[in-house]
Amino acid sequence: MPSPRFASWLPAVLIAGGVVYDLSSPPPYTAAPFFAAAPLVAAPLYPLRLTALTGALAVTAACLLAEFHGVRDWAQSATEIATVVTVALLALLISHVVRRGGRRLASARGIAEAAQRAVLPVPPARLAGLDVAARYVAAEQDAAIGGDLYAVQDTPHGVRMLIGDVRGKGLGAVEVVAITIGAFREAAEQEATLEGLALRLERALQRERARRADVEETEGFITAVLAEIPRGDSLLRLINRGHPAPLLLHADGSVRSAEPEVPALPLGMGDLGAWPDRVEELPFAEGVTLLLFTDGVSEARDAQGTFYDPEVRLRGRRFAAPVELLDALVADVERHTGGGTTDDMALLALRRSPVTSGAVPGHTP
Repeated sequence: MPSPRFASWLPAVLIAGGVVYDLSSPPPYTAAPFFAAAPLVAAPLYPLRLTALTGALAVTAACLLAEFHGVRDWAQSATEIATVVTVALLALLISHVVRRGGRRLASARGIAEAAQRAVLPVPPARLAGLDVAARYVAAEQDAAIGGDLYAVQDTPHGVRMLIGDVRGKGLGAVEVVAITIGAFREAAEQEATLEGLALRLERALQRERARRADVEETEGFITAVLAEIPRGDSLLRLINRGHPAPLLLHADGSVRSAEPEVPALPLGMGDLGAWPDRVEELPFAEGVTLLLFTDGVSEARDAQGTFYDPEVRLRGRRFAAPVELLDALVADVERHTGGGTTDDMALLALRRSPVTSGAVPGHTP
């Protein structure tokens, strides 16, 4: 693909090339195709005024060259000039359509970004003594939000987190994301335990499935991890409902996968059976970073079909802050896949920072 700088000069190159070709070629040959191509190339690249200027220059060059050579065949000369004029007018129409489509796309992108900020707001960089970073990377170009979700909230019970992946795509998945996030925001404040929080989310998804009677039986469930970091305790509590296991990155570069002891079905599949949620407790000391991610990371594949393994790829690496970890992880996944992913990626990273002198534990600066 030509570079953007070269592409912007291409209409001028075509006009100049047409002039050179016309002056250096025998009389039967014509440079009209060069002059006709210039405004067509300019239409998607330039604004309307510059496209009109390019068309005017192409028509002027065709007329001047016809006058320079002397008109031997009026019909042929008139046909060539009329062709350039017609194509230039078509280029103006194309430029108008492209500009209007660009405005609509910009408007749609702005709406999508506003929806993402409303449904998946960017968490504060500092929350209850924790450094926090979040990222959403959509697989579909120009899409700002899809079926992946994350949330982090400071509650009376500690900092609680949710990361999940909705089964399904499109607006239906986005609707389920909004319902799940809303239920989490309310229940995270009210429920005293992670088990109670998971049960509230389960009920919210069951109500949504009952309301949307036209969806498939397997539509609307969510693989998810619920996490809690209590105030004043160097503990991490987890409930994993069929989701990729979080990673704990230590200051020495070691990485530990927090695999659940007992597998569990995703949220929203309570109709298939009931079982008690098992909360697992892990040490979460100062300097340790918790990384939660969706399967857009762990199922990213290279050209040979090899899956990306974040535990292996991150082992031995050190990051100054969670935001640097997410930047490096996204860039590494892109390198692994060759620049494109087939699934969305949601990422959430939290690090317990050392308590500085004079700071009050649990106080958010």
